[in-house]
Amino acid sequence: MTDFYDQLVNAIIRPPRGNYDIRELGPKSFNLSGSRCKRTDFEVVNKRGLTLQCSRYVPLVRRKKMPVVIYCHGNCGSRIDALHSVRILLPMGISVVSFDCAGSGNSDGEYVSLGYFEKDDLEAVVDHLRETEEITRIALWGRSMGAATSLMYGATNPLIACMVLDSPFSSLKTLSNELVSKMESRIPKMMVGIGFRVVRKSVRNQAGFDINKLEPIKEAPKCWIPALFAHGEQDDFIDISHSEKLSGKYSGDHNMIRMEGDHNDPRPQFFYDSVSIFFSNNLIIENDFDDEENPMIEEEDETRLHYQEGRYMEENGYDQDLERAIQMSLLGFEKKEGNITNN
Repeated sequence: MTDFYDQLVNAIIRPPRGNYDIRELGPKSFNLSGSRCKRTDFEVVNKRGLTLQCSRYVPLVRRKKMPVVIYCHGNCGSRIDALHSVRILLPMGISVVSFDCAGSGNSDGEYVSLGYFEKDDLEAVVDHLRETEEITRIALWGRSMGAATSLMYGATNPLIACMVLDSPFSSLKTLSNELVSKMESRIPKMMVGIGFRVVRKSVRNQAGFDINKLEPIKEAPKCWIPALFAHGEQDDFIDISHSEKLSGKYSGDHNMIRMEGDHNDPRPQFFYDSVSIFFSNNLIIENDFDDEENPMIEEEDETRLHYQEGRYMEENGYDQDLERAIQMSLLGFEKKEGNITNN
């Protein structure tokens, strides 16, 4: 029984961590839809003094100031998960920023909190981007934990232009009870309530937050930012009813996409088409592209290649095979395997 509760606690605060080699982000300069683009890595420090690893993607030829979409990953994810958004958004003239939340990927931190502390990580990234004076409007794109994080942060910052919320949960307490209840075959039904209290205490002692206080449903009525909810109809981790409850309480303009698929299944093309239209309508504003106030600029491609052992290699060690692999990923060749616990 103790092992079962330990597993459930770990599923909340210490799921499999999405560590990666920096080379998996691909080359810092790449071609996409006929344009040369670049990735710039940077670091941000959050309120708790933890360093977050971040990346920004932009075309080399672009407006001086661009709209940006910040991608927020799930609880087993990392900034690598944003590659599909890069493929969609850069050709639209929208830059992309991705980051590893504290406790995720290559950032500092031991535990995740399913949005409780991650919303502060997102705030740190937003503040950094505002300081660069290289952006016009900011939008958010979150999946699962990242969607809950985006909604809770959006309720505190009405300047966010819009949000895509893919598979959020409405209440961590509700979700935890659902997960415990699914295990009734392993524990007596009368023990479900006791089980939740055990999990709540363990999470609070180890990770420093209270499950009962993580309730995006209470923030939904406070949020007026245009939102696009999305959820898989066969999601057996976070039931689609969570998105239905959130959209029902949401104050701002919103729509909801229902899709075939489970929690971690690849999203269908019509989802990405809907996302593209949504961001186009809310981020690309004609006045932001005035030639005098926001001129076109062209950055030099700083990636230098040299010949090594009969093959061209970048100075940072990325070879042409890896560049081709990343470009295929950017062009939509999805991996078939997914992490079944990626919240």
